[in-house]
Amino acid sequence: MFNRNTLLILLAALAAGLGLWAAQGAFAPGGAPAPAAMPAVDPARLKAVRLFPAPRAIAPFALQQSDGSPLEPAELAGRWTVVFLGFTHCPDVCPTTLTDLSRAQKAWDNLPEARRPQVLFVSVDPERDSPEKTGEYAAYFHPATLAATAPEPALGQFATSLGMVYMKVPLEGGDYTMDHSNALVVLDPQGRQVGLIRPPLVPDDIAADLAMLAEVAP
Repeated sequence: MFNRNTLLILLAALAAGLGLWAAQGAFAPGGAPAPAAMPAVDPARLKAVRLFPAPRAIAPFALQQSDGSPLEPAELAGRWTVVFLGFTHCPDVCPTTLTDLSRAQKAWDNLPEARRPQVLFVSVDPERDSPEKTGEYAAYFHPATLAATAPEPALGQFATSLGMVYMKVPLEGGDYTMDHSNALVVLDPQGRQVGLIRPPLVPDDIAADLAMLAEVAP
């Protein structure tokens, strides 16, 4: 019988495959115009970010931000974005990850705002995490963190378009937790998925890599 971790890995592989298939379709000859090339950065210079061979298109999405306004692709355009899926009741991975990201964000404070990378935290637990609560949680770690969530199926579609997965896991006593992908997704200023950051996270490396990418491809 598959355990929970095995199932999550299989779902992640499936979602990543679907995302790659969609991206390949978007870039196929005879389809939409070819997108701009990947940033001209030697991958060997990057310590935290693992760039893809080619950018991957993300399906249109509509999440809800903590102030009630919609979060759509246009909201992220123009800046490099690091996306993290989590939930406010997370006991360990989420607070640790957001703490690491906050250290990177502090290192970006000296960059011009126009090319300052940003962090987007998306709650995968809309049953307990309202947009407002998600925003309060994210702001505790860094006030500049964008925060959003959405009801199903919009939330699941957003995660799948990034090649990420999550699942509700019942606990004794009627409570539950959420299993979710712990990699970070890197979006370029055109809103395309161009890479991943996998644990263990090193804040200084994340800060340096995103600053370099923002300088080369603002």
